[in-house]
Amino acid sequence: QVQLVESGGGWVQAGNSLRLSCAASGPGRPFSTYTMGWFRQAPGMEREFVATMTDTGSSTDYGNAVKGRFAISRDNARATSYLQMNDLKPEDTAVYYCAAAAAGWRITDKNRYDYWGQGTQVTVSS
Repeated sequence: QVQLVESGGGWVQAGNSLRLSCAASGPGRPFSTYTMGWFRQAPGMEREFVATMTDTGSSTDYGNAVKGRFAISRDNARATSYLQMNDLKPEDTAVYYCAAAAAGWRITDKNRYDYWGQGTQVTVSS
């Protein structure tokens, strides 16, 4: 069982940056063996893939809407994943969720993740 807690959300003006954090805790397999992912969900919309990173951090993948602006990273020693969000746009407004999968490789399908955080709100004003 893994508990995930996101932080770092808030309100920003378009063009600015935010960094989200996702702290993992709990017994069982080490954080370093989990695939990490970030997703977002705007009101009335499906949960959308944002970014994923392999267990070692050697490979990443991004949703088309955020490529070139967002960057996922992880610190396995701190059991934490990060999402650096640059050049934010109003359409990035959503609740952002981190997720973990007992897999290792990159995963873009939300249904393949085993654990989810409670989400953190990001609001971008124009």
